[in-house]
Amino acid sequence: MMMKLHEMLPIAKSLLDSQPNTQATLANATAFLKETLSDINWVGFYLYDGKALTVGPFQGKVACAYIPLGKGVCGEAAAARSTMVVDDVHSHDNHIVCDAASRSEAVVPIVIKNRLYGVLDVDSPSLARFDQETVAFLEAFVDLLTKSIDI
Repeated sequence: MMMKLHEMLPIAKSLLDSQPNTQATLANATAFLKETLSDINWVGFYLYDGKALTVGPFQGKVACAYIPLGKGVCGEAAAARSTMVVDDVHSHDNHIVCDAASRSEAVVPIVIKNRLYGVLDVDSPSLARFDQETVAFLEAFVDLLTKSIDI
């Protein structure tokens, strides 16, 4: 029997709490999400450098390296500090195409001590892949992650 996503959170917490540094935490977080979530073709982090988002650890095809705040789904979510789910990225006017195979996207901002740290970005080759359960899981995962990163 396959575990439900919310049942994976204690495993995620254990993994995130056991990492020696932030780079290891983010790298293993992407591997965990890639293995846990079905029907995704890219998962990773864009980290805020004070000016824009730059690609961090990820799993998937080569990614866009630099995303200005407000540009693309990642930049919009970061600027608003609010989760964004786009059911069809090809019909989203502000979408940045990194992988043409991606059809839907979920982006969760990472805010630590009231400062934007970056975003978690997850792409799928399927339309409307990200249901409420998956989004709730991603938001809870990011909440756990913020407790494992020192800034």
